[in-house]
Amino acid sequence: MSNVWSLVKKEVRAYFGSPIAYVVMFSFLLLVGYFFYSLVLWFNAQAMQMAQNPYYAQQVNINEMVFSPLFHNMSIVLIFVIPLLTMRLLAEEKKTGTDELLYTSPLTVGQIVVGKYVAALVLLAVLLGLTAVLSVFAFVLGNPELAPWLTGYLGLFLMGAAFIAVGLFFSSLTDNQIVAAILTLMTLLLFLLLNWVSSLGSGAAWTKVVSYLSFSEHFEDMTRGIVDTKDVVYYLSVSFFGLFLAHSVLQSRRWR
Repeated sequence: MSNVWSLVKKEVRAYFGSPIAYVVMFSFLLLVGYFFYSLVLWFNAQAMQMAQNPYYAQQVNINEMVFSPLFHNMSIVLIFVIPLLTMRLLAEEKKTGTDELLYTSPLTVGQIVVGKYVAALVLLAVLLGLTAVLSVFAFVLGNPELAPWLTGYLGLFLMGAAFIAVGLFFSSLTDNQIVAAILTLMTLLLFLLLNWVSSLGSGAAWTKVVSYLSFSEHFEDMTRGIVDTKDVVYYLSVSFFGLFLAHSVLQSRRWR
């Protein structure tokens, strides 16, 4: 465990020792801040109109009108951000030749994969934690429900964890960081579009399978405060499968 933790600390220092982490964090926070600001303005305008009618005034819900769409927007942004975080994890090691040092170190292949993965999860947690600061204003000035807010962030973290596992796999396949980022981005976009493709099937049997494979399909309920076991299992399964593939690639390379 100490070996894994040492690798995690090394990777986290590498992130913050380069401009990549700061550029990604700034861009992510800027976009999320813009979305939050726009949604709050729209919510205020809608609330003022609804306040004129007692029936509609009771239906004003800041979670549904601000946080739910905000979480969906953040999930889209993560699709573009995660490839930038994962592209260097293993591709850079291979390009610089330092992967040989890793293979000959006391670390096992499993520890290498887990260490790289946890380091990226730490950065993901930092990103999400910084955006959570925006919510302080909503809780101070409004009255949002805590449960949907917490489950929304849980969904974002689980989704981001699955994205990172996919990115780690593609980073293990090549020594070119740009190629790794593009492959990750294209794959994540494909999984995003599966939900749209399933809607074209008009109730066909295959649409249920395609819909289940979509990332967004398992995120919807979490933005409303519902945590379903099948959604958690889905994200954990994708994460495990991505790590398994990355482990297989590194294992085969180690014994060449």
